Amino acid sequence: MRLGIIGTNFITDKLLEAAAHLEEVQTAAVYSRTQEKADEFAGKHGISLTYTDLEAFAASDEIDAVYIASPNALHYSQAVLCMRNGKHVLCEKPLASNYREAAEMFRIAEEEGVVLLEAIKSLFMPGFEEIRENLHKIGKVRRYVGNYCKFSSRYEAYRKGEVLNAFKRELSNGALMDLGVYGIYPMVTLFGTPSSTRATGVLLETGVDGEGTAFFQYDDMEGVVSFSKIHNSYAPSEIQGEEGSIVIPDISTPEGMTIRYRDGSVEELPGTLSKPSMYGELKAFTNMVQEGNLSESSAAAPEHSLETACLMEEVRKQIGVVFPADA
Repeated sequence: MRLGIIGTNFITDKLLEAAAHLEEVQTAAVYSRTQEKADEFAGKHGISLTYTDLEAFAASDEIDAVYIASPNALHYSQAVLCMRNGKHVLCEKPLASNYREAAEMFRIAEEEGVVLLEAIKSLFMPGFEEIRENLHKIGKVRRYVGNYCKFSSRYEAYRKGEVLNAFKRELSNGALMDLGVYGIYPMVTLFGTPSSTRATGVLLETGVDGEGTAFFQYDDMEGVVSFSKIHNSYAPSEIQGEEGSIVIPDISTPEGMTIRYRDGSVEELPGTLSKPSMYGELKAFTNMVQEGNLSESSAAAPEHSLETACLMEEVRKQIGVVFPADA
């Protein structure tokens, strides 16, 4: 599979670390808005083809599939362009700015007969599979807690008056989109669609959320997801059942987990990574492309991506975050 790259930031470096462990993946091309950045990235990773014209990149016969790691607001248009040119797409989370865009992306993928997969790394890690396989041990689940609060280095710049991409409303950014998705997506995958949603948060001057908390009601349990880019939290995430709880130190990278039973006993769920953190999602995507399986994944199935997009849009609405893409 000849892979083209859109986006030359640190997350793309991590994907290419994973690609080095997959013989069936060849990184063939990179797109950047400037030739200087394209050349720099290509030189660092030994990529032969560079593009500054996105349409030429999407139309290239040298590319079979594309990894998109551009700002959130660009995911939709770039993915659609690539899929209309017959390219499979692995798109960074969040898949799109809103539910409407996400639904249209999957519709076009089906129409063009290509794979579209949302790249949420945590769901493709060994630790998430361990959670799923051991969930029955804690009895009836009564509460899911997804907590991801991390002070952003870009917020330090924001406090000094410099607004970087992470806090730009026009790029469909903010704490929910960047970090909250890590709490909401696994909840949807494990427990399905909640019956109601309530959310609160702190709006910054740019119109994006700096932090927030969302409450999700199910018939017999509840979900609580906290997210922030303006302060840290050192509390773990948890799945709380009647017979015990699964404690997850880092919801974005499920490793080193434990089951703590009511009787005081503890069971380790190491979820140890033996390969780079993005290996699982790239391997799943590659398998889908090679096997012609356009709509199924063991973790990030289309219906999970769409439900997550729907919930995140409702959370934004209640907090008061409106993107230009929503118009």
